[in-house]
Amino acid sequence: MTALLYLHPTSLRKMTMKKPLAVLNQAQKMGVPYGLKQGQTRLFHQLQSGLKMEVIEQKSVIDPDEKNPPLVFVHGSYHAAWCWADHWLPFFSSCGFDCYAISLLGQGESDVPLGTVAGSLQTHAGDVAYFIQKKLTLPPVLLGHSFGGLIIQYYLANIRYEQCSEMETLYPRLAGATLICSVPPSGNSGLVWRYLFTKPFAAIKVTRSLAAKAFQTSLSLCKETFFSSRMDDHLVLRYQELMKGSSRMPLFDLRKLNASLPVPKPKSPIKVFVLGANDDFIVDAEGLNETGRFFGVNPVCIEGVAHDMMLDCSWEKGAEVILSWLNSLK
Repeated sequence: MTALLYLHPTSLRKMTMKKPLAVLNQAQKMGVPYGLKQGQTRLFHQLQSGLKMEVIEQKSVIDPDEKNPPLVFVHGSYHAAWCWADHWLPFFSSCGFDCYAISLLGQGESDVPLGTVAGSLQTHAGDVAYFIQKKLTLPPVLLGHSFGGLIIQYYLANIRYEQCSEMETLYPRLAGATLICSVPPSGNSGLVWRYLFTKPFAAIKVTRSLAAKAFQTSLSLCKETFFSSRMDDHLVLRYQELMKGSSRMPLFDLRKLNASLPVPKPKSPIKVFVLGANDDFIVDAEGLNETGRFFGVNPVCIEGVAHDMMLDCSWEKGAEVILSWLNSLK
């Protein structure tokens, strides 16, 4: 582990030790390396804090007549930028979109902040906003999965379109947002209680899988939690290993997170697409419908796919539906 510390020689005797922002490690952080596909590049974007955030970039392979908005992908718990890179980055780049998949702090190859959790809705959304502000020249479409969808909901709640607004600088404008198997605006507590009362055995399994991290050691439980039953075991095993190595600390303090919810309603109009999976073991139909009602849209539920829609064996189903929605923005 390496840390950088600058000491002015005249202040050594007066110096009192201050808590650093983070421990920075230049070596590979994930125990299981993820090799990039052709056309993909791994970048490290420096945030305002000085910490670096991993970004997997894949530019459009065609030159469309009209420039498409860039796509920025935000993962959920136990995942990182790699979860978009197998299928969806190549798919959307082949359709004319510049794609950027980020790893939130403490996840993937991103730096780890000090403390027990990686951040809050505010800090994670702020990191996404800072990346957009510094890296992109066109308003992007944000795509968020699971808890990544909740982070995007917080972002949407803080966009202001008034001219010269300070909030507009903090949270740059978007061309749209897609919420994929997203945690609803009220958080995951409602999901848990519904499972307890309607599917108590399933509630025990999902709690054991996620809260106790049993998905990391049980192949069958990992498959049931994230993937369709048709998913090949060798693929489940590969993704299980990547998930184990992806999250070096929790994304949130869930108790503090739930106390801060629901997220506020967006104050500015924006096009939102709410997408769910019929075989989702984590986000139920009511959770999907809650998110749709919150944004005043009818959610779309894809048959034959599970929670990890972008990695599942029928990953193209969700990708094609999103592409159709993206084309409707033109």
